Amino acid sequence: MGEPLGVAARRGLCLARAGERHRRFAPVSSVRAEVVAVFGPTASGKTAVAEAVAERLGTEVVSADAMQVYRGLPILTNQPSTPTRLVGIRALGEEMSVGAFAELAHREIDALVHDRGAAVACGGTGLYLRAALADLDVPPAVGPEARARVAREVDDDRDAAHRRLAELDPAAAEAVHPNDRKRLVRALELAGEGASLVANQHRLWGGETRRPTLIVGLDVAPDLLERRIRERTEAMFARGVVDEVRAALSGPVSRTAAKTLGLAEIAELGSDALEPIVARTRRYAAYQRKWMRRIPALVLLDGTRAPGELADDVVQLVLV
Repeated sequence: MGEPLGVAARRGLCLARAGERHRRFAPVSSVRAEVVAVFGPTASGKTAVAEAVAERLGTEVVSADAMQVYRGLPILTNQPSTPTRLVGIRALGEEMSVGAFAELAHREIDALVHDRGAAVACGGTGLYLRAALADLDVPPAVGPEARARVAREVDDDRDAAHRRLAELDPAAAEAVHPNDRKRLVRALELAGEGASLVANQHRLWGGETRRPTLIVGLDVAPDLLERRIRERTEAMFARGVVDEVRAALSGPVSRTAAKTLGLAEIAELGSDALEPIVARTRRYAAYQRKWMRRIPALVLLDGTRAPGELADDVVQLVLV
């Protein structure tokens, strides 16, 4: 086990004048890291930065994106054009759990560190990135019958369901509002298995990583990020994302794959789904920005700079 190396990295960086438009990080000392993780909101440019870092380190990128694991939606899920590990490895009809992904990600990262000396992980799905970097205490799986039973209980009477949760897991009941259906259902599922939503959340967001890891985040101002989101969404439609989705929906789609951002909108609205997708993506990016600031020892970089410049800064921080 090791801690993310952002604290040491921060000590090895100094900011230029506060009035400068761009942050420029000047390395003072290197830190030993086997894994470089690049996180950022959608459209922040993290893929380009991760690829540039991997090229400089002579290694490859491991994707930590929950939806890029699926084949059949390369445009909608913004799959990278260069070969990236754990991209397109599952059919749309297959489920993918965090636990299953963690096992795959650990295998790929370990192989790259063994063969190349380093690995680069990249993703905007916070939990999947965390799963790639750490040994998570993943909550137990709940069977479909138990899940359906709990869901019916919550839908029939949320207040009564919440009272039962208070009896089974007082800490979870205090953290979950009766009107938060999704979390109430999950809390009751876990309580029925002898686990706790609160306890697992605490462990999931801990600071330890499996290997010495430097985690960098790309910071892009909301107004610029929104412009990038719109431009990327327009490009997706120009490339034929509507036809891609229609072809994908002609076959089975798992419950996990169905959560792909934009899939439901295009299925319902077709070419008129552009604005709803932009709006939903903007909200998701805001969530990712908030989540990014919760990552322990994160080194925040100016995402408006060129990917190559950022990669040079990151590589100077890593002694491999």
